[in-house]
Amino acid sequence: QVRLVESGGGLVQAGGSLRLSCAAFGGTFSVYTMGWFRQAPGKEREFVAGISWAGGNRLFADSVKGRFTISRDNAKNTVYLQMNSLKPEDAAVYYCAAKTFLPTMTARDYGYWGQGTQVTVSS
Repeated sequence: QVRLVESGGGLVQAGGSLRLSCAAFGGTFSVYTMGWFRQAPGKEREFVAGISWAGGNRLFADSVKGRFTISRDNAKNTVYLQMNSLKPEDAAVYYCAAKTFLPTMTARDYGYWGQGTQVTVSS
């Protein structure tokens, strides 16, 4: 099993920045594609960003392109989501997830999930 633990959520003003981290334990982190998803109250869980094991293959949701960046440090077994120019619409619980093979945008493709970290954006 692989255990994923998110951190870095909190309260930020609109237009500000926040960096989320997700640390992996118990598995071989470097073989996994990693993804970030988010879920706001009353809404479906949606894809945010994904990154392949070597970091060269990345996907972003249209809503965050140009504002969010995903990266990973395999030596630290950690994936990051750098969020810039935050909008109130970005407020949600953010989850990291892991899967094999290439990044996808479908939540059910990911077999391992963290507990989530709350991001609140004030205006």
